[in-house]
This record gives sequence, structure tokens and C-alpha cells, in this order.
Amino acid sequence: MTNATNLQGDLLQMRPELSTPFGICNLSVIPVRAEPSDRSEMVTQLLFGETFEVLEQKENWTKVKVLYDDYIGWIGNKQYLGLEKNELDELNQHEEFVCSAPFNFLTNALGHSHYLSPGSSLPLFRGDTIFLGDEKYYFKGKAYVPQLYPYKNMESLFKMFLNAPYLWGGRSILGIDCSGLTQVCFKIMGVKLKRDAYQQAEQGELVSFIEEGKLGDLAFFDNAEGRITHVGVLLNNHQIIHASGKVRIDSIDHQGIFNNETQQYSHKLRIIKRLL
Repeated sequence: MTNATNLQGDLLQMRPELSTPFGICNLSVIPVRAEPSDRSEMVTQLLFGETFEVLEQKENWTKVKVLYDDYIGWIGNKQYLGLEKNELDELNQHEEFVCSAPFNFLTNALGHSHYLSPGSSLPLFRGDTIFLGDEKYYFKGKAYVPQLYPYKNMESLFKMFLNAPYLWGGRSILGIDCSGLTQVCFKIMGVKLKRDAYQQAEQGELVSFIEEGKLGDLAFFDNAEGRITHVGVLLNNHQIIHASGKVRIDSIDHQGIFNNETQQYSHKLRIIKRLL
């Protein structure tokens, strides 16, 4: 037995209230909240197939750390499938397919369906089926191994989310925030981004001038206190797609985002970063 295995066992003995040490989202999308309450702020979402570590359990709630981006929050006890360490290891040994079409569906043997948003993960994907716990699902849609995604379709990928409504903490095509949009799109392309805009601003290489910007660059914007609060993706050096009210395309220059509907500047440009 390895030291890591011993440590895992010790942790479980120290936290006997935990039913399983890990879990996986087996619904289309589940909210992750700041506190263990339905009234608490939704800070992010888990998409189907995404995994997490269980940190604590309390009444009807489970505190988790999302394994994709280390985000911490609370989810409902009835909204996930628990995983043992060996089950998580088995999932991690297989190539992860990620949904890349706007509409994807899973159907089980009873005919029950799940709608999957772009960016959802397909665990143990074989042919047209996936296996999750004791369930076998049939998949209809489009999915890639992210590292093989054709970058030439980047613009179409970003535009797939056009007009999706803005939702604080959202990561699905039915509701998404600014950093959720960038994180999910880059996940489909095989580039791991952190969750919040200020965290994403710490990644990549600096682009000195907006005139040097190109498709796929991330543009970050700050508030009056100088804190980065918004992010979008450049389509070229004068257009940006971002989530503000809805996912939209606006003009951008060295000052910031110029809203094409209000004919006013809406966000002040801070920095541009390149990850591709």
C-alpha cells in the first residue's frame, strides 16, 4: 500500500460522515452555492460528467471541490452520484470526450433523457454509449477529445453561445456568465481556464496592444477600484464576444467595449492575454 493510499484512508477515518470521497455530476447541470442553502448565491455550476472531491457533508448538502478548476462550494445531496477513489481513477484512465454541439442528448434504457450543454463531459464513452455507475446511456450529439478539437472552428464555437442569457455563476447555454463562457469554450478546445475573470487574467501571455489582438485572445476589464470583473474573447482586433445581459458581439478598442446598441462604452479595458 502506498503512502498516498494510507493518507486517503486516514482522511476518510478522520471524516467518517462522508459517504464517498468523490462524486460526479449525473444531471444536465447542477448549481454550486456559496453556502448550504437553496437561497444562497450560485457561484458556479457543474455540467454533466464533471467530477469533484467531497470535503464535508451537512444535512441535505455536500461541500465539494471541483476537480477541473478547484472551485469550492455546496451542492444538494440528491444531485450527484458518489464515487470511490478506484472509480474516479478508472474514469481518469480513459480519454475524456466533451460535448461540442449546441444540442446533445443522453437516453437510458427506460427512455429517460438528459439534455447536455456544450462543455459537458462524457465519462467512459464508447461508440455511441456512455457508462455511469449502473446506468448505460445512448448519446446523440457531437463530442470530441478536446486536444483534437480543430482550432479553425474557434469562431463558430464562440458564436454557438450567442444570445444565451446572462446568469451569475452559469456555465450552460441556457444561462452563462462572462468567465463561464470563456472557461467552457476553452474547455472544449482542451485549454484549462480557472473559473473567475480575475483568476483567468493570471494565465497566458500578455498582448501589449489591442491592434495586436487576434481570434481567441482574452480581454479583461476592470471596475473603478481597479479590480478585474469582466472577460470576453476577441474575434479580431476590433470585435469581442462576451456575456453582458446576454452573449453578444460588440466593438472593442484601446478604451474598452463599445456597446453597439447603446452606443456607449460599457467596460474599461485592462489587459489582453493569449493562451492559444
